[in-house]
Amino acid sequence: MQVQKNKVVAIDYKLTNAKGELIDSSANHGPLLYIQGIGNLIPGLEKELEGKKAGDNLKVTIAPKDGYGERNDSLCQTVPKAQFESTEALEVGMQFEVETEQGELIVSVTKIEGDNVTVDGNHPLAGVELHFDVTVKEVRDASAEELAHGHVHGEGGHHH
Repeated sequence: MQVQKNKVVAIDYKLTNAKGELIDSSANHGPLLYIQGIGNLIPGLEKELEGKKAGDNLKVTIAPKDGYGERNDSLCQTVPKAQFESTEALEVGMQFEVETEQGELIVSVTKIEGDNVTVDGNHPLAGVELHFDVTVKEVRDASAEELAHGHVHGEGGHHH
């Protein structure tokens, strides 16, 4: 069975940056299960996996535009520390959900300087060229319930 829209796919993967530094891997938590063609993976990787079958291995480079997007400097801003509920526990790396004109956005604290806090709404991998080493472990039909919910159920998937 081939990887195609609405199929459940199990992959083992290793993700590195252009310098070869490990970003993520399925090694410690088993294969990643997703439904092909409904936006569960970054677009570039879904495109590369299309048509593959169990046992196939591929090494692909995904440009930022087909991954987590290019960095958008307008998503970085400095705000007064007083805008945060608990300023004493505030640390670089913390994430918050904020309401914007475009909807909800997750921002990360990147700098705390005096009474100012710099936040970044870019995905941490925005602007990063991604290098994947992927092995397709399994391809199966998605159930009607999985398709309705938009994610894989059962072992290795979502539990309700």
